[in-house]
Amino acid sequence: MMTKMFASEKENPSWIDSLFIYVIVAVVLGARLGHVFFYAWDYYKEHPVEILKIWEGGLASHGGAIGILIAIALYSHYVTKRNMLWTLDRLVVPVALAAVLIRTGNLTNHEIYGNPTDLPWGFRFVTNVREWQHGAVPIFSQPSHPTQIYEALCYLCTFFVISYLYWKTKTAKNREGLLIGVFFIGIFLTRFLIEFIKEDQEPFEATMALNMGQLLSIPFILAGIILIIRAMKRPPVHYKPFEPQLSTTKKKQPNQFEGNVKSKSSKK
Repeated sequence: MMTKMFASEKENPSWIDSLFIYVIVAVVLGARLGHVFFYAWDYYKEHPVEILKIWEGGLASHGGAIGILIAIALYSHYVTKRNMLWTLDRLVVPVALAAVLIRTGNLTNHEIYGNPTDLPWGFRFVTNVREWQHGAVPIFSQPSHPTQIYEALCYLCTFFVISYLYWKTKTAKNREGLLIGVFFIGIFLTRFLIEFIKEDQEPFEATMALNMGQLLSIPFILAGIILIIRAMKRPPVHYKPFEPQLSTTKKKQPNQFEGNVKSKSSKK
């Protein structure tokens, strides 16, 4: 998606490779450290080696978002030399779709689901997934809200909205911060509201009026509102398209006189 965007704007295609590396590293480190510090620091401070065992689970979307913001700040400074909002306004389009896939993964992993419900679409999730995968008899939850589907559908709507703003409007992508602002509200307001019917991820959240996911979502929602207001009050920003530098050295071509001299000397 980013390749298509950069091509449509005639931007430097080599920026895509650098962006891919920055984002992948940022998402993995940010999401893992977010889980460690936001949700399970009491455990990991006693078992620091366990932080490296990402394959055992434990990634936080808020930590991934923070990691991306830091990475794009560095990427914008060292690679594009542009305001980081320019990159974020484009990056959030595929990231919104990635968020849909993440929640789909949570659904298939029987994790991060909702409270019990008597609605006809309630899911019975396997609560002992790891043991079940090794041959144990599955233990099912009560019919519960498939909050992963609720979030995935809302994230999909966010993806369609910001895709429309980018591709079908003339100035939205040039109002720096507008698309990332819409993304923040679409993703994190959804997260904040659905958390009310979602099971707590950690025991300490049972004593909180708002759980950790909601508390971490509030700054992103506020940032989204501020970014949208800022973007609409300022004029669109247009950057000069990337122009590949042509080599200034040209191979010397023999002139006609030199060619005639050589041809005469060869006849002799």
